[in-house]
Amino acid sequence: MNVGRWLGYGLGGGLVVAGIAGLVVNAHQTDPLGWALWFGGLIAAHDGVLVPLVLLAGVAVGRLTKPSPVRAALTVAAVLSLVALPMVAGIGRRADNPSLLPLDYGRNLLVVLGLIALVTALTTIALRLRGNRRRE
Repeated sequence: MNVGRWLGYGLGGGLVVAGIAGLVVNAHQTDPLGWALWFGGLIAAHDGVLVPLVLLAGVAVGRLTKPSPVRAALTVAAVLSLVALPMVAGIGRRADNPSLLPLDYGRNLLVVLGLIALVTALTTIALRLRGNRRRE
């Protein structure tokens, strides 16, 4: 039995209870129903969209014969793209507040994906060169 794990569960559970209590006590400011709908939608999106996509990607990438930089890069790129999707789509952007989502998130995502591809290519080349040197 891991005491640290149970301590973490207890502290985390306490924070969840405190947060829910704060939502209810300050209902005139917090809109608990709106929050519950948002949280329920988040759970539905996680379980109905994210998990199946990750599982499908895992099956597809798992077909690679062994763990490789390509496999790791595809996993990182998929999760990063999924996390960035709301910002790329501009969800939450408002005309009356230009400081919300002020950057070009689509371009930035492409830059980061390009860097992931570059690092993956360099790592793959380095591993192949190292493998060729060992055979000589």
